[in-house]
Amino acid sequence: MSWIFRQFKSLYEYVVLYGGLLFFALLCLAASMTASLLHPFMPKRFAARVSRYVIMAGFRFYLFVVRVTGLVECDLTALDVLRDQPSLIIATNHPALIDVVLIASRLPHIVCVLKASLLNNPLLGGAARMAGYICNDSVANLIRQSSIALNEGAQLLIFPEGTRTVTQPVNPFKGGFGLIAKKAPAPVQTVFIEASSPFLCKGWSFFKKPEFPLVYKVRLGERFEVGGNVKTFVSDLEAYYRREMQSKIATHE
Repeated sequence: MSWIFRQFKSLYEYVVLYGGLLFFALLCLAASMTASLLHPFMPKRFAARVSRYVIMAGFRFYLFVVRVTGLVECDLTALDVLRDQPSLIIATNHPALIDVVLIASRLPHIVCVLKASLLNNPLLGGAARMAGYICNDSVANLIRQSSIALNEGAQLLIFPEGTRTVTQPVNPFKGGFGLIAKKAPAPVQTVFIEASSPFLCKGWSFFKKPEFPLVYKVRLGERFEVGGNVKTFVSDLEAYYRREMQSKIATHE
């Protein structure tokens, strides 16, 4: 009987895992296609606001669905105090692909920085372009577009590592977000994502089933202003992330 239960449990987890990913892809595709059709007929700033709300609602709905399955647990309520705070850079660690979904599911004014390949992706591109998401094709364009978005009251989501974490607790930080914070100018709100599993981290096989339940928690750190040398600011912020994350790891141990 226990063997049958284990087999049923494993089958259920696979169905939920890949069914959930398929559901997410279809949700993104529907939003992207709709945005592509509507975007040319809507005023730019209005279109951006609508798209950001739709993205937030879609991501929140997806997380609700996967939480109902019992295989995913999320505590994202710490983000709610940031919801209506304008012109803010939200800087977070980047353990996995789901990080953008976690953050954007609570914040309706988020602008993300994406690779050109993602902005041209049929699953994501239409809604992302309508939302005013920014291409990181060049540092100059990134700084200029980010400054415009922040001056218009948006919240800019930045991963200072530049990619998903490979070396724990964080990769070396890139300096672009420091230049944006100084030029805008805008405060940097630190955010920490804690995950129970390396699922969807760098190098994780798409066909590898994680241990369930997957548990995600977001907590807020300190808020910083760029007051002096940008390079020093970025270095100090990286050191702060390392201290905070190593301290949390030590506490769990």
